[in-house]
Amino acid sequence: MAGQVRLALQGPIGRLTLSHPGKLDAMSRAMWRELREAFLRIQQDAQLRCVIVSGENGSFCAGGDIAEYPSFRFDPEALRRFHEEEVWGGLAAVLACDVPVIAHIDGACMGAGLEIACCCDIRIAGTAARFGAPIGRLGFPMAPRELQLVAARAGESTLREMLLEGVQLDAREMKARGFLQRVVPNEGLTLEVEASAARVAQLAPQAARMNKRMLRRLAGQAAGAPLPEDLLERAYDYATSAEHREGISAFLAKRPPRF
Repeated sequence: MAGQVRLALQGPIGRLTLSHPGKLDAMSRAMWRELREAFLRIQQDAQLRCVIVSGENGSFCAGGDIAEYPSFRFDPEALRRFHEEEVWGGLAAVLACDVPVIAHIDGACMGAGLEIACCCDIRIAGTAARFGAPIGRLGFPMAPRELQLVAARAGESTLREMLLEGVQLDAREMKARGFLQRVVPNEGLTLEVEASAARVAQLAPQAARMNKRMLRRLAGQAAGAPLPEDLLERAYDYATSAEHREGISAFLAKRPPRF
């Protein structure tokens, strides 16, 4: 099998599964394209409040499907198209998604899996999860956009260890370094992820999407630096929204909000 990205959209919480049986859910070229299409669908679904991204059978994603590599990696133009269009197309679609995304990380989270996890808003891992980017063994560096992404999310010093030493880190170490929000025993991982998604889904969906858009715009800005004028001009347009009114009214009435 070439692997597939499965998307289930039922109710406010969507589920996206990276599935490549026998290959620890490694990403094939087709899966990168499917990842992009799935997140374009997610972005357009006004009913969604949260999406969970996971792998199957005890793994998140072990990297890329190396069996495909000889067919394109030895040609510079084909290699450029792979990274700039297929891989980055998928990653960029996740990064551009306004719906909150939770990574459910079990087992191997290597290379491509690490990059996908970097695109998620909340990362929750089981104690058995392991993280790395051992591509030095394959004789090639990390592509520029992907390297920039992982350095920003996982930390440059951590990425240097992974790339230059081939170091693999466990979940507790990655949490200590600030990459993971939570680490739980493997047997409780699914329950913890589901509980996190439920908490996200209970909150104001418009506010969540606005927060994600604002965070993207402010990425890399130093605290107190001048903000773009267009951002400030539109920042308070939500004032008259039904969601805003409901949240304040519910608090004053001492009842749960109905978003």
